[in-house]
Amino acid sequence: MYDAIVIGSGIAGAAAARILAEEQEKSVLVLEKKAHIGGNCYDEEDHYGVLIHRYGPHIFHTNDEEVYAWLSRFTDWYAFGHEVVAKVDGELIPVPFNLNTLKQVYGEEKAAALEKKLTDTFGEGARVPILKLRQQQDPEIQAIADYVYENIFLRYTMKQWGQKPEEIDPAVTGRVPVVISHDNRYFGDKYQGMPLDGYTPMFEKMLDHPLIEVRIGVDAREVLELSEETGKVLLHGEEFTGSIIYTGPVDELFGCRFGRLPYRSLRFDFEHLNIPDYQGHSVVNYTVSEDFTRITEFKHLTGQKTEGTTIVREYPFAYTGAEGEIPYYAIMNPENNKLYEKYAALTEQFYDFHLLGRLAEYKYYNIDAMAAKAIALARSLANS
Repeated sequence: MYDAIVIGSGIAGAAAARILAEEQEKSVLVLEKKAHIGGNCYDEEDHYGVLIHRYGPHIFHTNDEEVYAWLSRFTDWYAFGHEVVAKVDGELIPVPFNLNTLKQVYGEEKAAALEKKLTDTFGEGARVPILKLRQQQDPEIQAIADYVYENIFLRYTMKQWGQKPEEIDPAVTGRVPVVISHDNRYFGDKYQGMPLDGYTPMFEKMLDHPLIEVRIGVDAREVLELSEETGKVLLHGEEFTGSIIYTGPVDELFGCRFGRLPYRSLRFDFEHLNIPDYQGHSVVNYTVSEDFTRITEFKHLTGQKTEGTTIVREYPFAYTGAEGEIPYYAIMNPENNKLYEKYAALTEQFYDFHLLGRLAEYKYYNIDAMAAKAIALARSLANS
């Protein structure tokens, strides 16, 4: 009945399914374990009418013209330049640490001299990873790096990852730079914003195609059987010979036989307040002593006008696979990457079986990069 099966309906699965159906004219079955589409980008109105992101804030940003144009078929946009502040010693300072933060911390006169030194060293607009900044020989640049490291980066990173920054893959630490700019926006991309009506309606439109069937609340492991003896895939006991795109945790696909891949998970504590504003910002990072890493206030994220406000605190912890836990961030290091490769190799015995996404590939993707890869993969399956 189907030419392709896509497991997962987040940005990876939804984009791939749409391309397979629309451009390749393939009938696609989408299996989603959650009780809704959209993966971790899923948003909904809470009991108070506030549009919230159930799995933490997701902000779209890209320089990729093709991806932006393609997604714009399914949504209009609320233009939103995401700005983040960190609470340090009772004061809110812009992050990533930039030239405005520099002035706030060091004062006008000293900051002017330091700004020139940073600009001369790295160039205007540069985004310098904090660990690279700490390697500089100039004592004043080192002092800036030490301030950022101790007050903004170190404790936050240890809370978020349960590790010291030096133990974390550079691909992760590089996402938290010091920015040689007066732009307070968290991202520097040309296009920044939120789907105007929310992510969920965007995904609904993406999956609304006569050749796409979506089944929610279905664990693919309960309807699919991967026979390692024969190299065949069975759907409801019948051999399936079409394309399969899997976006879930690859270790769990094989019962974690080599051991569980380490991930960081998150607990979200939502709170509604009958006040017009709680923190004046979409996101405030708590970098020092609190157990939580940040507070998101959704109305500042989406531009929604409401009398009350809903916030969420995020508490990171190690993913164990227990009921209700969700793996969010792969802990990439040589040992874990080697373990991942063992699981990825198991999928190679199955014809036309493809791993796609943060969980399936055990790496971090922004929304735009994930959409681009999903589109490219689906188009490459034209003749399979």
